[in-house]
Amino acid sequence: MTAMETVALAVDERGVARLDMNRAEVFNAFDETMIAELAASFDELGRRDDVRVVVLGARGKAYSAGADLQWMKRQSANDEATNRADARRFAEMMRAVAECPKPTVARVQGSAFGGGVGLMAACDIVVVAEHARFAVSEAKFGILPAVIGPYVVNAVGVRQARRLALTATPIDAREALALGLAHRVVAADALDAAVDAVLAELLGNGPGAQGEIKRLFAQLEVGPITAEVRELTAATIARVRSTDEAREGFAAFLDKRRASWSRA
Repeated sequence: MTAMETVALAVDERGVARLDMNRAEVFNAFDETMIAELAASFDELGRRDDVRVVVLGARGKAYSAGADLQWMKRQSANDEATNRADARRFAEMMRAVAECPKPTVARVQGSAFGGGVGLMAACDIVVVAEHARFAVSEAKFGILPAVIGPYVVNAVGVRQARRLALTATPIDAREALALGLAHRVVAADALDAAVDAVLAELLGNGPGAQGEIKRLFAQLEVGPITAEVRELTAATIARVRSTDEAREGFAAFLDKRRASWSRA
């Protein structure tokens, strides 16, 4: 990957990719450059065989202030066609995060607003510091959370997403946990340990199975379990059960269970 201006990337020997937003001077607000670099990073990391998990973090005090207002101001002066092309690039960045075939963990060390909340909602697992605050704040600027809207709705449900977007009211980390926007809330000095605990859980499972989980669950919706859904799930497990990873997993588990029984 070529050198990047707005994000920092490191991959360790375990296959953990740490991708940090690196515009602390503007609270990690994203502009055209960061949008392009985040999209390219997630697409490439999703293809890399040496990557097992992606951690999306940030440098500085804030996780992300969302859209850079200077970027938004520039776009407001353009015609609708130019604005639509720009918004599509933003939507592609959100897709790249949400559809990354590797498990994604948001390490949220500070507050997030607008599109920053969207990034959290697009990640699989979210660990936040207890002092952080969050707001779907677009309405304060006379716009709406359009591109991030589906991800926020998927994370917290339609009624809660509507409340957050209409009021633009900040919520604390505990409320984010209760709504489903966050999965774990910890003290700031315990954030890295909590993220490491999640990584240990993720790395202990089959990478092929995790990719299959993400692909299958992306096709499922809350609602009636139709014949088509039943066939999709049956076909998926039938295919995956015959993979080398599954056979090795069954054998390892059975050997472990036999060993535990022999000690009983």
